[in-house]
Amino acid sequence: MGRSALIERIITGTLTIDWDAFAVSALTVLVALAIAYVAYLIVFKIIGRLAHLSEIAVDEILVKRIRQPIKWSFLAISVTIAAQYDPELRQWWEPLARFLRPALLGWIAYNVVRGLTAAMELRMADADPVATRSRRTRVAVLSRIVVFAIVVITVGLMLFSIPSVRAIGTTMLASAGLAALAIGAAAQPALKSLIAGVQVALTEPMRIGDLVKVDGDTGRVEEIHMSFVTVRTWDDRVLVVPTSRFLDETFENWSRLDETLTGTVFMHLDPITDVAPIRAEFERYVETHELFDGRNHGLAVTEAYPESLELRIVVSAENPGDLWTLRCDVREHMMAWLRENMEEVLIRHRLEVPHGHPKAGEP
Repeated sequence: MGRSALIERIITGTLTIDWDAFAVSALTVLVALAIAYVAYLIVFKIIGRLAHLSEIAVDEILVKRIRQPIKWSFLAISVTIAAQYDPELRQWWEPLARFLRPALLGWIAYNVVRGLTAAMELRMADADPVATRSRRTRVAVLSRIVVFAIVVITVGLMLFSIPSVRAIGTTMLASAGLAALAIGAAAQPALKSLIAGVQVALTEPMRIGDLVKVDGDTGRVEEIHMSFVTVRTWDDRVLVVPTSRFLDETFENWSRLDETLTGTVFMHLDPITDVAPIRAEFERYVETHELFDGRNHGLAVTEAYPESLELRIVVSAENPGDLWTLRCDVREHMMAWLRENMEEVLIRHRLEVPHGHPKAGEP
């Protein structure tokens, strides 16, 4: 009996069920499922022991990830095999199997990719911080691209297993030129984001964990997606920035190669200031500070204005957080030292009242 004739008989109510054949088919399915489940338990028992004996953590992660989709694949394969020997069962099972096969394959591929991603991130945990950020970025972006491709292909194969959808697809392919133009125009933003994600993964202008400055806000890159990047600022705000923007516009990356940074502290003092003792006190203080990394420090007069001198203090630290704290400590200490030891160099706004002014003698 053809599938269309079967559907017509179901709709018109003229379908009669051969209960003997139905019972045989049901029993065949139950036996096939039982055998498949036992085979699945035996196979994964052996695989689990082998993975447990292995010194590589990747094995156990992959086994755990693919366990569920493989189990359902075993069951589906068993029913498919049983249907080859039962025409009635095959008539009911084949339309459903054409829909399930791509779904199960996509599920397995998705879990394999996620398992490999988790295993690679685990292996990178103890590596060099800069190398770790680089690898995590590539793994995160490329895995998302692969997962996106798997989902699209899986859904496409599942839809094309439906006869009506396949007919629509055939009609569309007949006018492929116009369809390609329409799809290209509609998918331009998505394609731009996809290409930007691939470029970020390959060129690495920033990586997960990098400290970046975007639009005046500074924060750590938390996630890199194909279409956007999340940056968490020091006050726990989350900036959502389009991925393509990091390729099209300028931004600051404060930890591109390493996190060591050099920062400045500016002070404006009276032109009569004797700089030598101030420089000596700064050097004494910064060289004993626990956050100073010993790379770079100095004090210089960078500008001389009619009413002030500009002193630029340079210090360095191992990371941006330590540098911020060190700069604040240096600024606070030097101002306190000046108040106690060289108060005359602190700028004051003076008002001179000439002699003979009516208010000059008033208290």
